[in-house]
Amino acid sequence: MNLWIDNKSGVPIYEQIFTQIKGQIVSGELEENTPLPSIRNLAKDLRISVITTKRAYDELERAGFVYTVPAKGCFVAPRNMELVREEHLCRIEAHLREAIEFARAAQVSREELMEMLRIYCEEE
Repeated sequence: MNLWIDNKSGVPIYEQIFTQIKGQIVSGELEENTPLPSIRNLAKDLRISVITTKRAYDELERAGFVYTVPAKGCFVAPRNMELVREEHLCRIEAHLREAIEFARAAQVSREELMEMLRIYCEEE
């Protein structure tokens, strides 16, 4: 599992860890029941506080991406396809909002934007 921390991003470290691990789970890079590094080991590897790592793991568990086995550690939860679908929908919406912003900046009409989307959808 590859994680990196950007201290200059302004995004809290626990959130960076949460987002990266969640992304690896959603993409299938981390398969279900795969053990995650222990909280202590991850904190040591990333040179961050154990509390920060625990918060990221707690958030992942609350969101349903991991589960904890007492005295064993955290593991990737079985893929909840509805949860995965919802995550993909959120990403699509974010990209669409960004595309709309670009279209407005370039003075692309709604009709032109819809036509572009239709063409891309037909290519599949």
